[in-house]
Amino acid sequence: RLASGSSDGSVVLWDTVAETGLFRLLGHRGGITDIHFVSLQDGEMDLLVTTSLDGFVKVWDLKGQCCIQTIPSHRGESSSDAVDKSGDERIRLITGSTDGQARVWSIETSKRNKQNILATSTESKDNDQSSTTPTIVEDDVVTNQGTESLDDVCHYMGCLIAPPNVSTSADRIACIHFHPNGKYVGVLHANSKHVDVYFVRSVQESLRKKQRRLRRRKEKTSKASNASTENTSTNPKPKGQKHKSLDPDMVKASDEFEYFGTTRASHKVKGFIFVPFKESGGGVRLVCSLATNALEVHSLTRKKKRYLTSSVVSTKVSTMSMGGHPTGIRAVELSSDDALACTVSKNTTKIWNVAKRSCVQSLAPTVNDLACYGLCTIFLPGNTHLILGTREGHLLVIDIAAGDVVYVEENAHDGAIWSVDMRRPTSEQSSIAIVTGSADKTVRFWEVESQEDSMAPMLVHSRTLEMSDDVIAVRYSHNEDPTKRMVFVSCLDSTIKVFFDDTLKFFLSLYGHKLPALAVDASDDDTILASSGADKAIKIWGLDFGDTHRTLYGHEDSVTDLKFVRRTHNFFTTSKDNTVRYWDGDRFEQILILSGHFAEVSCLSVSRTGAFVMTGGLDRQVRVWERSQDMVFLEEERERELENTFDSIGREEEGTSKLLLKKGEGEDGDDGDRDDEPQTEAAVKKSVLSVAAGDRIMEALERADQETKDASTFRRKNPGKERMPNLLLLGMEPSQYVLWVLKSIKQAELEQSLLVLPLGHVERVLYYLILLLRSGRGIEICARVSVFLIKTHQNQIMSSRSTVVPLRELRRLLRERLSESRDTIGFNLAAL
Repeated sequence: RLASGSSDGSVVLWDTVAETGLFRLLGHRGGITDIHFVSLQDGEMDLLVTTSLDGFVKVWDLKGQCCIQTIPSHRGESSSDAVDKSGDERIRLITGSTDGQARVWSIETSKRNKQNILATSTESKDNDQSSTTPTIVEDDVVTNQGTESLDDVCHYMGCLIAPPNVSTSADRIACIHFHPNGKYVGVLHANSKHVDVYFVRSVQESLRKKQRRLRRRKEKTSKASNASTENTSTNPKPKGQKHKSLDPDMVKASDEFEYFGTTRASHKVKGFIFVPFKESGGGVRLVCSLATNALEVHSLTRKKKRYLTSSVVSTKVSTMSMGGHPTGIRAVELSSDDALACTVSKNTTKIWNVAKRSCVQSLAPTVNDLACYGLCTIFLPGNTHLILGTREGHLLVIDIAAGDVVYVEENAHDGAIWSVDMRRPTSEQSSIAIVTGSADKTVRFWEVESQEDSMAPMLVHSRTLEMSDDVIAVRYSHNEDPTKRMVFVSCLDSTIKVFFDDTLKFFLSLYGHKLPALAVDASDDDTILASSGADKAIKIWGLDFGDTHRTLYGHEDSVTDLKFVRRTHNFFTTSKDNTVRYWDGDRFEQILILSGHFAEVSCLSVSRTGAFVMTGGLDRQVRVWERSQDMVFLEEERERELENTFDSIGREEEGTSKLLLKKGEGEDGDDGDRDDEPQTEAAVKKSVLSVAAGDRIMEALERADQETKDASTFRRKNPGKERMPNLLLLGMEPSQYVLWVLKSIKQAELEQSLLVLPLGHVERVLYYLILLLRSGRGIEICARVSVFLIKTHQNQIMSSRSTVVPLRELRRLLRERLSESRDTIGFNLAAL
């Protein structure tokens, strides 16, 4: 069994064998946060528990496809976990919400079912007495908790409360997990480094705990004079709890759950899971996923002390880190030979082996024992050193092999260094120059020289270019002639200024962006310049006169980086819409959309041959996109993009949450009207592919009908002669061709494509299904199509007299063929 919940509040049950959706459950008004299957009465009751961002916990009957209980006593979003104790058959549900309270619920057979089972057993014992004395079942039962329905399967037991000497977080509960053996449960709060673990007592221990609690309560009430006004519940009621005081005679959460211990991680915990192995000393082991992109294994063991006392000790067993970045990636740069790559994040700089996809060096550069926030980087010629620009305004030269900072230019800028670029040595100029752009409104030029005491490189300030606004991006042109080489500077005033490198003489000012340009780059022949800005636009400029060749739109958010592919006019762009796009700068067309990042993509680097592209984003991922040998057709890419747009529009229009909100916002505002809302529907989704599949079915039916007419006419005019096969039907018979078309449609899209058919075509489909069943072809798909069509068009079929005889024949053939298939499968299973 497989169930999935989506952000629109719907839950879909799937058939994993047929790879299709069975049905969709409707009712939640927010995204689904957790789903659990629960079985009662030895599998006779099949339940599904769901929690949602709307604060409700719903219990669904999968056989009836309806909601049988809604638990509203939560604040904000809720999460849950359920466990089935195989030893004592206890099922407990623990839910958490934004108020930080972990509520415990007992899941058991409803009182109405228990009364029905008891009445059935009484009838079997005394048939006469039960026939004369009818069983009266009330709808609601009034208890000290208020009005409780007889159909409820979840009953409140209390909250998980740690001892007074243990401090717990009051933030929302992020996740709750049970140990695989059901003896421990862990609770994790959001923005917390701690995981609280509770021990689950057995049934006998819980009963003894309850008896001790009742005995102490009786002693307290006998001694106190105002016993009638005292609170009889040992479990304090959390804020926002709608339940009244619990029955003191029932087993409470404090009787079953005992605080065991707390694990303390080194950073914030995003998730955890119990290790399904026995820990030595009767403890438990957890694996915690940290916010720093690392895993930590913690062990909780009970150690004995003097005087027969014991305490739970938490120890960190091991730490696992795969070399990933703990925070979002700000810069990616490839070496000149594409063998190494450097990625920069908040306080970490990593060197990667591109071929092996492994981390070679992980650095945490510091200046005066203070961590530096890296923003940009570039490799020096030889690929032995790299230059790192920081938010503090420092320039660092790092030795890659040793992993040390060999030179620091402190306060190279008075503000953050946003961009750095290098002028590579040529035949006319053998020196290496670095240009940096900063938030202090200056562009500074640096010469790379060797230190006197060592051969390590150092930076010498040579020139400064003052700007009117903060500098966001700076780039050199690719021309080797020093008199024609240019420097492109993007400023915060949404302009791009072009200067000559040798004299710093102003050449062009490019206007057009509505918001600042975040990245600029020129082609290898220096004929065009491309810029991408926070206004979601990509502009292509001519460097002869500074005119705008074209403005390209496609990204849905700010375009963060842009790089040309060498020796071409094609370029890649990254954006905050989580995509990487490939563009043709000559035809001004989008070639490809590369999706894979889960957060905004902030930087990219293209290899010197264009064989691959590296991208980094705030999702802490470094992705390598390799060029394949497959041909790309722009028309197909446009059609695929239109299909995705069509599907997204369909999801917005058919969102369950919006549908229910519209129904709930009626003019009368009656809650009784909400009972008429559908709780389930077919698990189908309208898409371009399903509509096209429906058109294919209608076209196949028309071709089959035409072939049947032509064949009958040919036999009447030419008796005894054989007719040539129809090439449009691939040489098949009409019914066989219809079967081939039905099989060619994906199983997940078959039902939605059948909904496109009008009633007249439905009758023709039933006719061909009868022919196929008579010949014994496609029994499974024929049964599925016939049942779905009859269920969908039930009212129209019942009102039509022409379908009575075909339906009777179809029912007879389905029963006969399905029984034959069942016997065949049973015979084969017995033989195996």
